[in-house]
Amino acid sequence: MSRVAVKRRILRVKDAARIPKIDSLAAEEPLEIRLDGTPLTVTMRTPGDDFDLAAGFLVSEGAVGAADDIATIRYCAGATVDDGNTYNVLDVRLAPGVAAPAPRNFYTTSSCGVCGKASLEAVRTVARWSAADDPVELAQPTVATLPDRLRAAQRVFDRTGGLHAAGLFTSDGEPLCVREDVGRHNAVDKLLGWALRNDRLPLRGTVLMVSGRASFELVQKAVMGGIPVLAAVSAPSSLAVELAAEEGLTLIGFLRGDSMNVYTGERRLSITSGAGYGSAGAHSPG
Repeated sequence: MSRVAVKRRILRVKDAARIPKIDSLAAEEPLEIRLDGTPLTVTMRTPGDDFDLAAGFLVSEGAVGAADDIATIRYCAGATVDDGNTYNVLDVRLAPGVAAPAPRNFYTTSSCGVCGKASLEAVRTVARWSAADDPVELAQPTVATLPDRLRAAQRVFDRTGGLHAAGLFTSDGEPLCVREDVGRHNAVDKLLGWALRNDRLPLRGTVLMVSGRASFELVQKAVMGGIPVLAAVSAPSSLAVELAAEEGLTLIGFLRGDSMNVYTGERRLSITSGAGYGSAGAHSPG
């Protein structure tokens, strides 16, 4: 799908100069996900990897955990009154015997994926796998390279400057999959859906690297995918740290160069002596 960026005429103003030009904007369109024909959720997303997004959303909700839990995913024809296909409506058919997620207000936006959650207890979905028993170990110099490796894979960001990114890496820092989206939660769901559809769940021994802050919801999604380590270039929330501690997840924030704050699960990180490691209390702007 090529609708990831949209061209617009703009006026560039710099000092006293007024320069007409064409700018590339990150595309943002609604995606309605239906489950066996019944509307389930609407999310604002960047078109592309929509099947992965739908599958990953169901992983995050605890509805599916293996590729064969989903029978089919298809775009719905006749999504408009003139029977045109907007490619903004998907129908997911679950395999026989797979239970649908409990109904709730699933409406989400590109900035917040948990706005429809009724309560904190509802957010803490029971995970299929435990992050706590994952024995993966990480070398500090390897972790320090992840932001640059993630940034190098952000092809649409180079054109628009307006997308979040999420990447899955091995414990040696090798990229497995990178996804971009206007919504950080969508980018992570696209990764989880990729993993589900390629029989990679649980994602043991991996690191989830995100381009923004580490919210409660991103920690939850990491746990639901069996990911033991979440790293972010910006700050985590207090609730994200609390959940990471409860679930045995290693949570790293303010990852910039050789400096990082390890909020939970420091046992997994091998610290290199004299490498300029930032203390856990040293916050960076972000």
